[in-house]
Amino acid sequence: MPVLPGRRPRVALFATCLVDLIRPSVGFAAAKLLEDAGCLVEVPSQTCCGQPAFNAGFTDEARDMAKHTIDVLYASGAPVVIPSGSCGDMVIHHYAKLLADDPVYGPKAHALEERTYELTQFLVDVLGVTDVGAYFPHRVTYHPTCHSLRMLRVGDRPLQLLRAVKGIDLVELPDADSCCGFGGTFALKNPDVSNAMLADKVRNVQATQAETVSAGDNSCLMHIGGGLSRLRTGVGTLHLAEILAATEGDAA
Repeated sequence: MPVLPGRRPRVALFATCLVDLIRPSVGFAAAKLLEDAGCLVEVPSQTCCGQPAFNAGFTDEARDMAKHTIDVLYASGAPVVIPSGSCGDMVIHHYAKLLADDPVYGPKAHALEERTYELTQFLVDVLGVTDVGAYFPHRVTYHPTCHSLRMLRVGDRPLQLLRAVKGIDLVELPDADSCCGFGGTFALKNPDVSNAMLADKVRNVQATQAETVSAGDNSCLMHIGGGLSRLRTGVGTLHLAEILAATEGDAA
């Protein structure tokens, strides 16, 4: 989607359930980033993308939720921006398959897929922005979440944005591309394996001596943050959007 000179593109921010219900600050941060980049931000009614039901094998329920989400997001015709690799993957890669036999929603799913973006992909690839003017004078390490890394292939776009943040001390996370162990219902169905994976991730975060670990998915940050908190490490978690939306006036 090319951005025309002199025009402010409309975008629909699909904040996701976890943002809406647990960490709304991520939604506000994402909206600020988009507005500062020149976009007119619309916030449609927030709903679940259906991924939990889909991952748990409840295909009919996931299909119904996908239809509802399409109804919410499709009408405006604006690009959809999602601050989540996992929810972005659901909309982009699974809706059309779930609804392939539906003569109404199948074509809509394909059309929505073509104009849905993960947040960093939209900022870097569509808007051409790599320096958002952020200021965050802290030691940070970045965890690339599985869905963003392997399914959406965001590559180094998040790191391009983080490296441009003024004052940041960005340190590489050992074994960064290893899973944190959350995986939605995986953490519930396989707690021992999940906890072992989490322990490895927490150990690697601690090795960086970072003050903050960042990622593009709230679900992974909840999981990692829980592990860090239980060990009383003092390491905090922030969504990528929260760091990128920080300014010098926000610095503690």
